[in-house]
Amino acid sequence: MNYQIIIPAHNEEKFIALTLDSLRNQTVLPKNVLVVNDNSTDGTQAILDSFCFQYPELFSSVSLQSDAKHLPGSKVINAFNFGTVFIDKEYDFIVKADADLIFPENYFETIIGHFLSDPKIGMAGGFAFIEKNGEWVLENLTDKDHIRGAFKAYRKECFEQIGGLKAAMGWDTVDELLCKFYGWKVVTDASLIVKHLKPTGANYNKTARFKQGEAFYSLGYGFTITAIASAKLAMLKKKPLLFFDYIRGFLKAKSSKRPLLVTAEQAKFIRSYRLQKMKGKLFGN
Repeated sequence: MNYQIIIPAHNEEKFIALTLDSLRNQTVLPKNVLVVNDNSTDGTQAILDSFCFQYPELFSSVSLQSDAKHLPGSKVINAFNFGTVFIDKEYDFIVKADADLIFPENYFETIIGHFLSDPKIGMAGGFAFIEKNGEWVLENLTDKDHIRGAFKAYRKECFEQIGGLKAAMGWDTVDELLCKFYGWKVVTDASLIVKHLKPTGANYNKTARFKQGEAFYSLGYGFTITAIASAKLAMLKKKPLLFFDYIRGFLKAKSSKRPLLVTAEQAKFIRSYRLQKMKGKLFGN
């Protein structure tokens, strides 16, 4: 299978060479790795130029001059969507990856195996691990059946049916929910350990803390599901007071009647799906 990788990058000089080296060493190479340099002011472009010069058949880059402010969701997906204009559209699956990852050498060979095993698999991915006290441990912010936004692989037909990626916080949840809405399967593989070199949210500014609640609203969750999801996420982050920020963000979005990222039919499906999952965990079925 042919696959295309797009990497949004903003001031990633510290880690991006490690990411690109891990992609260069894959047992099954991508068709192309396109890095979208989004208004970097450090040495990111010099590193990209070096890789593009040494491996012109594998790496390419384009530049985007967007706002330097890093709000979750919109900046990175706007850069990714910008990159889709420049890629060869003849691919079997497309990958959105971050610039602070180290992939195991067999990562995409294994992903290909999953896609080939079942034509209804629309998304596939491994798990993010972060370094703590010299050991690599699971970055446990989400359920085991969720693929982290740092490394998302989409079958082309699935990617097109869900309408690509939404430039808003919550994009890496709505994509999976829409996959399920359209009958696609989402597969995670615990054997695929991806080293995440920079903790999630490290660049988020203070105003971003309300965005999670706004994201829950935009997914059509409703208040009850939002409250449960907010409590769970705040506890996973070990910052209980974030719960109130998330609820405030939800209520703010609701009062302003902000448009949802999904249709009314999709929102109804999402609420039903979320409630079923919550009941399953509560009652063990």
